[in-house]
Amino acid sequence: MSLEPNQIDVPQARPRVALFVTCLVDLMRPEVGFAAIRLLEHAGCEVVVPDNQTCCGQPAFNSGDRPAALRLAERVVRQLEGFDHIVIPSGSCAGMIKTHYAELLADDPNLKARMLDVSTRVYELTDYLVNVCGLDTVPSAAEGTITYHDCCSGLRELGVCDQPRTLLQKIPGISLVEMPSAQACCGFGGTFSLKYGHISAAIADEKIQAVQATGACAVVMGDVGCMLHLEGRLRRTGDERTQVKHVAEVLAGHLVPESAPGALGSAG
Repeated sequence: MSLEPNQIDVPQARPRVALFVTCLVDLMRPEVGFAAIRLLEHAGCEVVVPDNQTCCGQPAFNSGDRPAALRLAERVVRQLEGFDHIVIPSGSCAGMIKTHYAELLADDPNLKARMLDVSTRVYELTDYLVNVCGLDTVPSAAEGTITYHDCCSGLRELGVCDQPRTLLQKIPGISLVEMPSAQACCGFGGTFSLKYGHISAAIADEKIQAVQATGACAVVMGDVGCMLHLEGRLRRTGDERTQVKHVAEVLAGHLVPESAPGALGSAG
């Protein structure tokens, strides 16, 4: 049976997606990057990790070193041009590019215009999977009770809140229990935790109490900086049970079942 011309099913080209890995994922939690690739490929994307990518410039920007931040921003813009979309498993780095590069590049109209073009195609990972890909399923058979921490940059700069929860609720074996004050800061704040260690630790302790009150086997979030901060504080205060996971890891199936004997809460 032949099809009429307007009935021909034309295959859609896969979107060519650049994965901006981030420094902390690359150096501290590479498994988050691999999980992000698995999810993007599951969503039908062609994933490219641009060569020689480096920092987005946020630490320099926040510390007042604008010349260094500017050089890094120029490099990032050059690397990310030419892709259909740019996906970042970090609300913090995605927020830097989408909301702060315009100010940083204001004195170079040509580069600012190129940056604005790039920034329209920059997405935090879960936002991309939900609002661009419309992902119906996730490749995870994880089981357990989890709670979700809203990291500040993703929440406040990019509006990432419902997206990770929508995806996590697609895993049949996962029970998502909301903690008290899920949107309160964990105390990391990048260089804030270095400059004001005692205040940072006190804020982390409040967050840990909220996590533990849920009885969850894992606290899940979207930024590795917050993960490292909370996991370090959990272990220092004697909690060896609570896992600290990036949302990409859980969506890709990397969660130790809470019933597993001697399960240790590793961020990896």
